[in-house]
Amino acid sequence: MSIIPWRNKRGETESTDLAELSSFDQFRTEMERTFDRFLRDPWGMVSMPMTRLGAWAPSIDVTESDTEVTVQAEIPGVDPKELDISITGDMLTISGKKEASTERKGANYYCSERRFGSFQRSVRLPAGVDTEKVSAQHANGVVAITLKKQPGAMPKRITVKTADK
Repeated sequence: MSIIPWRNKRGETESTDLAELSSFDQFRTEMERTFDRFLRDPWGMVSMPMTRLGAWAPSIDVTESDTEVTVQAEIPGVDPKELDISITGDMLTISGKKEASTERKGANYYCSERRFGSFQRSVRLPAGVDTEKVSAQHANGVVAITLKKQPGAMPKRITVKTADK
């Protein structure tokens, strides 16, 4: 994230000393800064994607080449047998369950950030993906789903000819 100096409508850098401003200007300035921070980083310091009700969802990367689309999801600690990967229409859904580790009696926890339970993550697929040619590989806590594109969906290269005068 880059730091952008705060500028007013005249392009001048605004004072960081709110005491110099009227109470209304202080309120306006704080609201503008709050909205600006939200637009730059809408989820703030949330380190793991959250869904409704506070359940966790795996982080994903989606890449596209001329011949395929690849979706990679981080699912450390999830048994590949507990994964369900499905395609409905143009939506790829990855769901599963991460089992809690065994409970330790008498253990005093000061901090526990590990998440357990069911999860689901959906990704809208681009047009031209062949849903019959899908493969999935699991390695080192990452599942990689590769979806081949239909031959007609691959880009057609057009050469530009020069006109001789």
